[in-house]
Parts: sequence; C-alpha cells; structure tokens
Amino acid sequence: MVTPGNTIYLPQIGRSIMAAAGETVLQAALAAGIAYPHGCRMGRCGACKSHLISGEIDLLKHTPFSLTEEEKAEGLTLACRAVPMSDMTIGWLDGEDEFADIPTGRFEGTVVEAVDATHDIKLIRIRLEDRAQFTFKPGQYVRLLYPDCSPRDYSIASRVDEELIEFHIRHVPGGMTSGRIFSLAKAGDPVTIVGPFGSSFLREKHCGPILGIAGGSGLAPVKAVVEAALAAGRERPVHVYFGARAERDLYMLDRFEDLATRHGNLSFVPVLSNEDHTNIRRGYVGAAVADDFDDLDGWKAYIAGPPAMIEATVPQLLARGMRTADIHADVFFTPER
Repeated sequence: MVTPGNTIYLPQIGRSIMAAAGETVLQAALAAGIAYPHGCRMGRCGACKSHLISGEIDLLKHTPFSLTEEEKAEGLTLACRAVPMSDMTIGWLDGEDEFADIPTGRFEGTVVEAVDATHDIKLIRIRLEDRAQFTFKPGQYVRLLYPDCSPRDYSIASRVDEELIEFHIRHVPGGMTSGRIFSLAKAGDPVTIVGPFGSSFLREKHCGPILGIAGGSGLAPVKAVVEAALAAGRERPVHVYFGARAERDLYMLDRFEDLATRHGNLSFVPVLSNEDHTNIRRGYVGAAVADDFDDLDGWKAYIAGPPAMIEATVPQLLARGMRTADIHADVFFTPER
C-alpha cells in the first residue's frame, strides 16, 4: 500500500519534497516548482530517466525503449512512472546538463492580438504588465488562465527578447477551454500566466547540430528554440520538420522559408500525412527524418506535438544513434473538457 507523505530527496539540488499518495516523483517535483528533466510524462520518451539511489517505488507502465530491463537492473527508473512506496533518494541522469533554474511566478497581462493561423489554430499575443520580471528559456511553457476557462498549459512561441508573449492555441474538438479561447479571444481580454515550466528548452552550451520536429501547434516551442539557436550566431546545422495532416493544417511557412533564406544553416521541411501535394513531402514526420539521416549521434532533438507523433518518432531517432539525453520532448495532450 502506498504510504501518504513519502519524502523524496533530490541530491542535485539538495532539497527534499513530499509526494502524496499515488503521486509520481515527477508530479511531486513539478508541483514543488522544480524543473525536473522530463518530456512526455507518460513513460514514452525516457527524458526523465533517473537513478534510484535508495527507497522503493511502484514503476508504472512504460515503453521498452524508454527504460530497458538492463537499465532497471542497474537501478535506473523513470521519474514520470515512479510512485514512491517509501522515503527515497533519486537523481536525474542529466546532472551535467543545463538546468532551467528560473523561479515561477504569476503575471498579469492583456491580449493585444488574436489572429487565425489555420482553421483550428489561433495565434494569441499578450502584453504583460511587468514584462521585465518574466523570464524563460526558449521551449518552455506556462499555465494560461483565461477568463471563465479552466487553466491550460501552452508553450511560448516568442523569443526571449520580444515584448509580446505569443501562444499557438489549437481548438481541440470538444475542448471547452481551447474552444472558448479560439472562438472568443480578442484584443483587450485580461489574462494571467503562471510559470515558466518545462525542461524541453534550448541547451545553449550544446554546439552540435539541432533537429526540430513539430506536429500541429507543437510548432510553437520548436519555433522559439530554432529562432534562439539561429540568433546565437553559430554556424551549426539546424533542421526543422513540420508534420501536419493536410495543407490547411500548415502555418508559418513563409516565416520559416524566410529564416532559411537568411540563414544558410537552416533547412525547413513540411510533411503531410494524409494528403498528396506537388511540392510537399507525403508521409509521417518521424519517417521523413529517418529517411534523411543515418547518424544522429551528437545531435540534439527538440520535439513537440501529439503523443502518437512523439511515440512514433523517438525510437527512430534512437535507432540512428541519438542518445536519450539528447531528446527533449514536449507532448500536447488533449484535455478532457
């Protein structure tokens, strides 16, 4: 039986937190405001792989490639699947990786612009009352509190140095919050954001090639990461793959084509899964990447989109030599209401 109030000690930051009954290590850490490295939160990507130093856990269902039997035998686990059964000590594997040590906060703002990007994605730009106090890393997300709506998490699409904070809001079928924002959002609406959160952010110390893979409105964090990487001025290869079902689901093509024109190290490839097009590749976005590259060792991938896309893409990257620690994933889940 799970004992309420188990203590989790995180040696990398020298801090102890409490886990409620049935709560995973990752859930407890995020609730405590700790940017614990993670990606999909569902045991699919392996980004939260950790070393269980002491204590007992109940390891929930996960995919074999995210944590192998050999790794379990070596004392490794997944923070997003590990439910404490006793007091425990656990450390994430990326101890030498960059850490998003940015305090979370609550910030008030106003919608400046709400424009349609596609038939079901709206671009919302917000001006904060105190923009100077809000900092984040490219690729992170915030919790958006819109009037008369349940809180929802959305990735930041804008650059760190831009005044307005941009979000790409997809109207999820049956989603009350996304539907209301998509239908009713207008300039002048008051809004609150809480954050930032997330560990799928640009690793600025990494000097190797970058691979951005986006599905649908997952283009938002990939856009932020790619634009920040290009602004850094390093002449490393940056490849962006944007997957969608049909041509009407694609957006910001002109922006990325313009970036590619101005930056010779950037390539941009849209991919359609359900529609043939003369000038656009047909197939699944992960398969397109796999077809184009044989060896991804030393690369970093930033992936954002639907869970099915993440689940299909990650093993293809691993099969081409990319390390799990170099895959940074942000999954967009469909809210229940």
